[in-house]
Amino acid sequence: MSAGSNRRLVENSTPDSSSPYRVLVPLTNSDEARTLLPLAEMIVSARNGQLIVLHITAIHEGESLTEGTSHSIKFREELNSIMTGILSIMPQSRTMVRQGDEIWDGIWDTVQSERINLLLLSWCIPSGYSDMVVEETAVSEFVDPRLEDPPCDIVAVRVSHTVMGDSGWSAISDILLPSRGGKNAGLALRVANALAQHVTASITLFHVTRKESRRDEDVFVGEFAPVLRGLENITSSIVKKGEIAPAIVEEAKKYGVLVLGAPSRNVNSDRWGGPILDSVAAETEATLIVVKEGRSVGYSSKKVDEPLTVQIDRPLAVIVDKWFAENTYHSREFSELNQLIALKRDQNLSISLGLPALNEAETVGNVIQTIKTTLMENVPLLDEIVLFDSGSIDYTREIALELGVPVYIHQEILPQYGSYHGKGEALWKSLYVLKGDIVAWIDTDIKNIHPRFVYGVIGPLLRNPQIQYVKGFYRRPLRQGNKMVAGGGGRVTELTARPLFNLFYPELSGLIQPLSGEYAGRRSSLEHLPFFTGYGVETGLLIDILEKFGIGAIAQTDLMQRIHHNQPLPSLSKMSFTIMQVILSRLEQYRRIKLLDEANLTMNLVRYGGANYFLEPEEIRERERPPIVSLQEYQNLRK
Repeated sequence: MSAGSNRRLVENSTPDSSSPYRVLVPLTNSDEARTLLPLAEMIVSARNGQLIVLHITAIHEGESLTEGTSHSIKFREELNSIMTGILSIMPQSRTMVRQGDEIWDGIWDTVQSERINLLLLSWCIPSGYSDMVVEETAVSEFVDPRLEDPPCDIVAVRVSHTVMGDSGWSAISDILLPSRGGKNAGLALRVANALAQHVTASITLFHVTRKESRRDEDVFVGEFAPVLRGLENITSSIVKKGEIAPAIVEEAKKYGVLVLGAPSRNVNSDRWGGPILDSVAAETEATLIVVKEGRSVGYSSKKVDEPLTVQIDRPLAVIVDKWFAENTYHSREFSELNQLIALKRDQNLSISLGLPALNEAETVGNVIQTIKTTLMENVPLLDEIVLFDSGSIDYTREIALELGVPVYIHQEILPQYGSYHGKGEALWKSLYVLKGDIVAWIDTDIKNIHPRFVYGVIGPLLRNPQIQYVKGFYRRPLRQGNKMVAGGGGRVTELTARPLFNLFYPELSGLIQPLSGEYAGRRSSLEHLPFFTGYGVETGLLIDILEKFGIGAIAQTDLMQRIHHNQPLPSLSKMSFTIMQVILSRLEQYRRIKLLDEANLTMNLVRYGGANYFLEPEEIRERERPPIVSLQEYQNLRK
């Protein structure tokens, strides 16, 4: 993950985000600096954060402040020289010097005042193991009672010079990640993945269970299954039964680095170690990185001591964060249309735009004129534009024909298979008509239409061959009376779709607007997917692409602002009902969880008559079309 891609995301997609992720590295000497700063840079780059390097000068009894100041100046000069030679993120780094009687007091004061998220430290050798060839410096012997429940995440490093030698971290080619899940698993995975990406190393996930029962193993596999699918650096997963410490020590002989969590209970008097960790540290020569998740209380941007909501870091969050940073784009990245034309030509691709419509006479003309003029006549990005009407009773079709756009009534396409009402039906049948290798769709009710609504979702497909499907997202103002409320739209998205994705398909939780009507995909993928016929089509496509191709095949693009017709609440209620059906049906298909019953497909809608209320039952059923490639007619057409 490049720092550049993260920076793009922060600037363009999360303008109201809280303060950047801050990593603090306290240093006592130059050896520590050369060991810790490269790892700190990897962690900071992965989170697009800031690095703060702290040198604390302890004032010993009988020593004057002036003497301490001279030491500070000398080390700061040396430190700046080291940082310049090591770090490529100097603009994101700064140094601090503090004087005090207690080193740990200075560290915790800085953690609080600078709103530190992660503290990176050297870890000294446990007493009794001084014969090992490891880093022998540490902060105050790494003993402090506040380590038992730290206010921020902790990463402690014990470097083995036997393993790394003069090459430093670049000597690492394989990383062992022992884990039992739980509180520290997410942080351990983040650190291991940041290191693996930077030095191009592989990660082996290692789980040991003492139990004969499969329950512990099943919990572990369930927590890490998305990780195994979503992180290319994890090349293998090993599960063993037996005693934990001996199993880790034996497996660690094959690896240069171990990353594991600190004990969460029954810790030693140093508030850090424990029987398993001490045994592993004593009996392995690998470089050891031990992590401990802090209290997970955020910091307010207004008051340092004002807590925010509790944040929980889980292994899955690493996947979502990585995807969000790497696969989120902004439409202005693709505004140089000649560059897109060159990519299209080099890949020998054709591109089609389908316009689903139902009674959109007010806006469809401007949509067609804007897109056709810019992306077909001025610049040949699109090879065709076709309108797919679902039975309009206004002048939608006539307007499109007058503007030179072919019009199909979706009920008349492939009539031998019948027809259903709904947008998804029109999209499924449009694949039969459209000819492009890339197929894009946009809604025809957009009042502030701009070419970015099309090139913004096509761009990532031309730029990255791994991406199969791109969703647009935007700010959607909601009209309330005579006023427009910024960000008030997308009610079904926020109240139904995203909560259900977070519950059942959390890999999709990074999608800002999964129900947006602007998206594009590769025909080679879309033709192999089933399509739901109604409002559930977007939800179904996302889940099926996730299951078939993985989260890395999906991207999203910031299309800025979209103004369109806002639907009344009863319509939104029916839309939510269909989306729930889709998610429940996919849970049954992929997870073997039976939740949907035919009897539950009737919804009682609340109606109002004068001063009275009454219920009106209505069957709202999401039907499903098979992958269109399964139709003989489609196969004959595509020969």
